[in-house]
Amino acid sequence: MDKHSKKSSSLLHYPVLVVFSLFFLGLFALDLITPDRAYSEMENTTLSQRPALTQLSAKGLNSYFTAYTKYVKDQVFGRDEWISLQSVVETTLLQKEQNGGILLGKEHMMFPRTFSLLDSENRTLPKNTAAVEALCQRHPGKVDVLLAPAAAVIYPENVPANAPLLDEDAYLDQLSAAVQAAGGRFVDVRQTLAEHKDEYIYYRTDHHWTSLGAYYAYQQLCGTLSLTPFDPAAHTALTAENFYGTHYSKARTWNAVPDTITYYDLPNSLTIYNVTAAGQPADGQTTGLYDTDKLNVYDKYAMFLHGNNGLSRIEGDGTGRILVIKDSYANCFAPYLTANYAQIDVVDFRNYNYGLDQLIADNDYDQILVLYSFDSFKSDPYLYRAGVAG
Repeated sequence: MDKHSKKSSSLLHYPVLVVFSLFFLGLFALDLITPDRAYSEMENTTLSQRPALTQLSAKGLNSYFTAYTKYVKDQVFGRDEWISLQSVVETTLLQKEQNGGILLGKEHMMFPRTFSLLDSENRTLPKNTAAVEALCQRHPGKVDVLLAPAAAVIYPENVPANAPLLDEDAYLDQLSAAVQAAGGRFVDVRQTLAEHKDEYIYYRTDHHWTSLGAYYAYQQLCGTLSLTPFDPAAHTALTAENFYGTHYSKARTWNAVPDTITYYDLPNSLTIYNVTAAGQPADGQTTGLYDTDKLNVYDKYAMFLHGNNGLSRIEGDGTGRILVIKDSYANCFAPYLTANYAQIDVVDFRNYNYGLDQLIADNDYDQILVLYSFDSFKSDPYLYRAGVAG
């Protein structure tokens, strides 16, 4: 027997090694011929691209190999399928009650693993509270603050047992006191939402409330402002099925129950503005309230108000003007305001790097609504702009 035959024969004594070697060689070959992806739609995140070696030094090599490791992880062939397989193993075989930073609760509900404030949030929350207080003080009697509680506040019985979640109620109570002391109104929707908890008011796989949950909060705001609420029965309700949200993109459980998005067939126009250096509306694009093309992609919730634009204006059917300073929780909420106001201006500080006072002065708003989820209120690095005068 020649040396080549002996070597082949000896390899056959290690079939597992042979199979794994062939597997990884095949995976490596597939990686070479598969184009890199710039973006993961399911994870709603930008993926690492192949790094370049710029410095032949210890520091340069370390930086290169760190970046290359992340690149390989992001671009591995079948990345989405591997993550899903990992989730199946961990949640089904190992019976884990969390995956990807998401707690897997009862009734197929998913909750973020938020046990305490992050160090950055310990700095951001007081700044954002002070900014809203300053806004209330500069515009006394006009500012309403509505902070949507996390689903875990409304459905504590569905959270995995003994999960030491953040005491959000305590923070909301503090914020309510601060807003009222500054001359604003705090619209506390916790009790209202709790009274409707047997209904579909939060998505199972996403962090947002549903259109129905937003409607109950909107009804309470109408009661606070003595407004006649939008009548859903007078409009055609449309639905989009098979919505998998941000929690699912992290947890990837095999048995997740998809959500349904509901919206109303409203004819009102929405203008998305460019903004001048002074923070004023410039030429804009006028369209409908909904970007229904988004219903054909993974992030279906982005159909509301065409996403998180810096400055938008909705043409309403009522009278007067309202300014909504918001995060994405307001995107399914704002269409209801068309029943009450002729002009609904919407500002999202993630894409609006300006002060508000000139915009408020130019439009003479009847009301100013700050609408956030508590989760983003405690962490938003841009909300401080609401407190900047000028």
